[in-house]
Amino acid sequence: MAEKKSKLAVIKTQPTVASVEDFINAVADEQKRKDSFTLVEMMKAATGEEPVLWGSSIIGFGAKRYKSPASGREVDWFIVGFSPRKANLSLYVSVVMFEHSNALEKLGKHKTGGGCVYINKLADVDMNVLKQIIEASANRK
Repeated sequence: MAEKKSKLAVIKTQPTVASVEDFINAVADEQKRKDSFTLVEMMKAATGEEPVLWGSSIIGFGAKRYKSPASGREVDWFIVGFSPRKANLSLYVSVVMFEHSNALEKLGKHKTGGGCVYINKLADVDMNVLKQIIEASANRK
């Protein structure tokens, strides 16, 4: 059987030149602001990359072209990232979701879905386990 040909898909969420610091400082919830700055430092340390605002609300680190094994579709995306949403902090670490289910069991209060880990605040989770998950995802470059 012939291998499916890759096709680069263009997605709506693209990297911008907007200030990540300004974006975080505009987050209404004080705890989410503090947690966001902590996540920036953790992800920066794990990737060695500077944060970039993707679209209007996602902070991403690094760049990678992902290829769907099912469709062959390729998409440019960040390696790890997060978004300080109103309901929770959405962490984009999907490349390790299933490979690190043991770590997720030890993480603390969280939910998963759609390739994300959702936490309300960093105080709800084990920071060492979170660091391990972020580093494992970042090292899958």
